Amino acid sequence: MRVKNTFHKWAVVASLLLFPLFGVAQTSSINAFSPYTMYGIGELNTPGTLSMRSMGGVGVAMRNTGMVNLLNPAAYSATPQKSFLFSFGVEGQHYRNSQNDSGIKKKSAYTSANFHDVAFQLPLGKRLGLGFSLTPYSSVGYRTKFYRAGDSLDPVLGNVGPVQYTYQGEGDVTEVKAGLGWTIFKNFSLGVAAQYYWGDIDRSFVATVSSITGDGNFNSAVGSSNYSISSFKGQVGLQWSAILNSKRALTFGATFDIGGDLRPRVSETIYTSDLYSTAVKDETQTLELVLPRQLAVGAYYQTVKWTLGADYVYQNWGARNSAPVRTSVGPSGESLEVAYTDTNTIKFGAEFTPSRYDVRHFFRRWSYRAGFRYGTYNQTFGGHHIAQYAVTLGVGIPIKFLGSSAIDVGVEYGRRGYNVAERVGLVRQQYFKFAVGFSLFAGSENGEYWFMRPKYE
Repeated sequence: MRVKNTFHKWAVVASLLLFPLFGVAQTSSINAFSPYTMYGIGELNTPGTLSMRSMGGVGVAMRNTGMVNLLNPAAYSATPQKSFLFSFGVEGQHYRNSQNDSGIKKKSAYTSANFHDVAFQLPLGKRLGLGFSLTPYSSVGYRTKFYRAGDSLDPVLGNVGPVQYTYQGEGDVTEVKAGLGWTIFKNFSLGVAAQYYWGDIDRSFVATVSSITGDGNFNSAVGSSNYSISSFKGQVGLQWSAILNSKRALTFGATFDIGGDLRPRVSETIYTSDLYSTAVKDETQTLELVLPRQLAVGAYYQTVKWTLGADYVYQNWGARNSAPVRTSVGPSGESLEVAYTDTNTIKFGAEFTPSRYDVRHFFRRWSYRAGFRYGTYNQTFGGHHIAQYAVTLGVGIPIKFLGSSAIDVGVEYGRRGYNVAERVGLVRQQYFKFAVGFSLFAGSENGEYWFMRPKYE
């Protein structure tokens, strides 16, 4: 009876968490605040549970019997028999943007919060495991204004005067992933997963004309567009433990994402702000946009006290999306072509646990994490690559002595666009992230026997 009550209790908790989040994930909200998200599907979120992200995002080779792995389906087979792994995380973000526009320094800031991941792993049989996760893939969020002064030589602006453009956008793309991991033979595992992406991104602009004579009457132009995304892609992964004994483990891992054709359905409308809201353009088309193929490789070394990891990730955004995303206007009025580009990212992370089995000192059982991530943004502006990096810190607080369940806390500081901001006039961006996660393990280690048949009713 105790087994059934425990299972029912966790099932109710999981249901209460999952169902509201499915609804939240499908509604647009500003989960990012960056003018770099004005084009395409926006800013890509860092994948992985909080313990992974606190180590710079490493985890392709992570193989841990008590932790969920969102990066490599081959790790699903590490889930022990008669156990269940569950992970849930929320994240708050604070963005600070600055730009030097014609000698005038402009600043903006915004704070947002949202869930980051819901995931679980469970064994299906000996050497076979199942994994499922729901995570945000990308986010769009911006509110910006651009003022274009009148030009007497311009055939249009010379007659109507200066124009103020107001741009706004919000939305997100969510990933659902389900897969299987199988230990084919000793120390070698293979995994496959299917990923489904869906979401909506809304963008709008308003162009307001100021008369240069004082007696002109011009209507504003208002435009809106909606990206509706629904697409599948697949992933394969493998892990090989070159060293695996009671003192240490060294695992190598790799994943390959097949990619997929997003082809979002885009509805665009442009109308004038007159009495009848006269439509100038109203059409629906399919945008040529392809998710990249991705290759990730990593190494993960573990001892009783130390964990060290390193990953390299390559995505071929540019090769699969060769056409320009949009032609934008730079701070000085020049034309800037925005295009997708291939990205390379390196990640390093470390974890230190002074003494997992210390009965007297609670803080010595904590896991202390740190990491670093460096790479490039997946779009270029006027041919300029946007560099970005992040520094991460975190702790894992065990819930029970000798148990694997933990409360994770992590912080991240990152920068974007610092390499070209002053030279080109683009936005220099800083952000801070604070996250809390829960890694829950149900199994023999903490006295939760969910899948064991009771002898007595």
